[in-house]
Amino acid sequence: MSDADGTGYLSRLADEMEAVQLQMGAELIGHARLLLRDRKADPRELRYLSNRLIEALQDALRIAESRGGRLPGPGECKNNGSSQTSKGPNE
Repeated sequence: MSDADGTGYLSRLADEMEAVQLQMGAELIGHARLLLRDRKADPRELRYLSNRLIEALQDALRIAESRGGRLPGPGECKNNGSSQTSKGPNE
């Protein structure tokens, strides 16, 4: 199996890392909701939370860009990567 088809070792490793990053982001959102409800949260805690949320958002954006780069573009066939164009009745 090769990484070219998305089933190789590096692709699986990347998928696993992405899953961990997304799970951590989801857990961080839960923590943020709790902390923001706490009226006794001090500025240092909120600043720390803000920095972790930024990191999680950066991870999510990196994952989205990476996965988006692997998707076929408009008019491209997913199976062989060749372009397909639909021709109208006048073409």
